[in-house]
Amino acid sequence: MIGSRPRSVLRSWLFCALLALSPNLASALETTLSAPGASKDLIDRLKETSSVFTSESRGLDTSLEILSAALSDYRTIVQIMYDEGYFSPVVSIKLDGQEAAKINSLNIPTQFKRATILVNSGPKFKFGTAVVQPLAPETVLPEEFATGKTATTGAIQQAASAGVQGWRDTGHAKAEVSDQKVIARHAQARLDATIDLAPGPRLRFGKMNIQGETNVRHRSIEKIAGFPSGEIYSPEQVQKVGTRLRRTGTFSTVSIKEHDEPNPDGTLDFDATFEDLPPRRLTFGAEIASRDGLDLTATWTHRNVFRRAERLRFEAAIRNIGGAEDIDGRIGLRLDQPDRLGPDDNTFWSALLERRNTENYNVTIASLAYGARRTFSDRLYAEASAGFQWSDADDAYGDGRKFRYFILPFRSEWDERDSKVSATRGYYLDSQVMPFVGFSGSDTGLRMFFDGRYYNDIGTGGRLVLAGRVQLGSVLGPPPDGVTPDFLFFSGGAGTVRGQPYESLGIPVGDGVAGGKSFLGLSAEIRGKVTDAISLVGFYDYGVVDTSSFIGSGAEEHSGAGLGIRYDLGGFGPLRFDLAVPVQGDTGNGLQFYLGIGQAF
Repeated sequence: MIGSRPRSVLRSWLFCALLALSPNLASALETTLSAPGASKDLIDRLKETSSVFTSESRGLDTSLEILSAALSDYRTIVQIMYDEGYFSPVVSIKLDGQEAAKINSLNIPTQFKRATILVNSGPKFKFGTAVVQPLAPETVLPEEFATGKTATTGAIQQAASAGVQGWRDTGHAKAEVSDQKVIARHAQARLDATIDLAPGPRLRFGKMNIQGETNVRHRSIEKIAGFPSGEIYSPEQVQKVGTRLRRTGTFSTVSIKEHDEPNPDGTLDFDATFEDLPPRRLTFGAEIASRDGLDLTATWTHRNVFRRAERLRFEAAIRNIGGAEDIDGRIGLRLDQPDRLGPDDNTFWSALLERRNTENYNVTIASLAYGARRTFSDRLYAEASAGFQWSDADDAYGDGRKFRYFILPFRSEWDERDSKVSATRGYYLDSQVMPFVGFSGSDTGLRMFFDGRYYNDIGTGGRLVLAGRVQLGSVLGPPPDGVTPDFLFFSGGAGTVRGQPYESLGIPVGDGVAGGKSFLGLSAEIRGKVTDAISLVGFYDYGVVDTSSFIGSGAEEHSGAGLGIRYDLGGFGPLRFDLAVPVQGDTGNGLQFYLGIGQAF
């Protein structure tokens, strides 16, 4: 038989065990936070970072967890106040009326019902003394770190970082903060901050040690990287080395890390660690238009075909499936070789076999070229090549016409868009110039093409975007009937004027239509977000084609306009659906639709 007192003790232990094992049985903690005189933004930040105030969302159930969160909050809240310039805050956190800092963690209640957080900010401090010494030449400290400015820990940290970076930029790779004195003068609400720097010796680049498991030959990595051994240390040069290696598209990881200690001869070695991407990649694409039918594309890429970080890209396309024209397509091959020339240059081979069947001409094209590419930055490159092109064409000027050219294509691309698939700001410029020298009876001339695009979100954070595009083309030299039709210009379709049939506008020749020697295309869009994923688009496109090398008063013209909807697919870009009708010209009639992935331009 169990006595009454032992039974009472047993019931108490069972209740405590049940409460500990079933924290959800306890009622939710009621929390309040106040900070008299603080801004709404500061109060919101305190609430978001306080573990006690957000205890429910953090899953804090037991009284011990809540007490631990409260003790942690003292430090967190004080640090936030320091960040905002308040260096004499008083923080009180009470749990059921008891100051959390005074509660004995070995004798806490089984449950807390209420938490009250009170923050008295005190005055906002300003910098009295604000010094970083010594400074490297041309070092610029943050504006916030200056006498009379609001004193914050962030400004101190930024000033220290700027001072260290200034020395690193001049070759002192091991510059560091040697001492930091911060004195709060509460009576004057002033903060004196003095940061002492130790620049260390000026160093030169030593060796780059290649580490990690990579199938790329080390000699090729060294040539692509262009590691500046013997030159004065520069963080910018380290970044360039990493960028060159990542640009190959061969590696999933490229890490360039300096050694902790320099060598006795004043050089600094680096370890370069690599991990390879899967060598092969297969992609597919599709686009459909009401009149032009379905276009299918596929690419197969090998990122390291001969263990020298070469990129072999095979491309195939089938067009006009179910469209008004006969089915045609193309097969292309390109081999980029990044280790043949300097670190920012690569050579390439390209080959193409294509058949185009349109309402106005049919042409079979074969080309082979060898060239070089210079990358000036991640956003600007130029390339030039030399090769041959063979074209056999049936068009308005006759059937079975043959063109044989030695071609010298030059191209530069400058891309300052904030996104390649759905830009809201910036611009894109694509310039192409191609002299062609005819042989076997073909004429000699020059073909030029320019594509410029501009994007402006008019201060709406990307919710309302104005986009514009200008396309210009010209052929100099031979008459229109002396040029292969794929060098001439037509207008109409998704890439030029929506609402008009593909390549429907050209120059009347007898009963047919031929391409013009000059072209002007203008497009404008207004894109507005309805939700984060859905946008509506209104657009207008205009195209002009002329017989001469420059647009004149007698040129042929047409235009189209319409509405579209976009559904954001994340990194793939938006799913695009456009409806368009002709506005001007007699090259088309009726409604046209276009479906694809990515913006129209």
